Amino acid sequence: PRVIADRLGVSRFLVRVGKNGREENVVLEGGSIDVNGCGDLLTTEQCLLGVVQARNPTLSRQTLESVLRSYLGVSRVHWLGVGIDGDDTNGHVDDVARFVTPNTIVAAEETDDSDSNYEVLERNLEKLRNMRNASGGRFDVISIPMPKPVWFDGVRLPASYLNFYIGNNVVRVPTFNDSRDREALAVLAEIFPTREVVGIYAGDLILGLGAIHCLTQQQPVGDY
Repeated sequence: PRVIADRLGVSRFLVRVGKNGREENVVLEGGSIDVNGCGDLLTTEQCLLGVVQARNPTLSRQTLESVLRSYLGVSRVHWLGVGIDGDDTNGHVDDVARFVTPNTIVAAEETDDSDSNYEVLERNLEKLRNMRNASGGRFDVISIPMPKPVWFDGVRLPASYLNFYIGNNVVRVPTFNDSRDREALAVLAEIFPTREVVGIYAGDLILGLGAIHCLTQQQPVGDY
């Protein structure tokens, strides 16, 4: 962040909170949240509040919500449960649910009730359908299927169509040479009629335990 800020000539904001007389940095990874730009933020309890890979072990849910509101300008923090099986980040939301319009959320759904993701994603879908947006209304929730499990050397990899990247004129979606690829692309093409929806084979990327959204980061406007 320091190098990017210096290069672009933009300000850098250190997020610190006071705890027991000390100032502590707040850790927040890009894939751990998703926002709609209208006051709503999605995250998971597993990622931000879990004890495994605890990012901010001394901070409570209330404190984290206060930080997110203060520094990101959101008014509501919406908590899902856990992320998908195989996710080494322990619950990044960008494999589970994403905003695609201010009031529309796409969410991963597993239809095979023998899969380890089935109950997890069903609970998340139920929470999403009961959530209220910053204006008090319900979100439109659109499900996208999960690809078939992807394994390497006995380890399940975090394959999900939700790890897509939204550009100005394009949406780049990970695909896995799976029969469900076409269905996922069709759903997103209907959601993004003014953008070209492009599937990119992510079999090699997912070996690194991430896909297209994991590889990207928003680029601030600056003085070049």
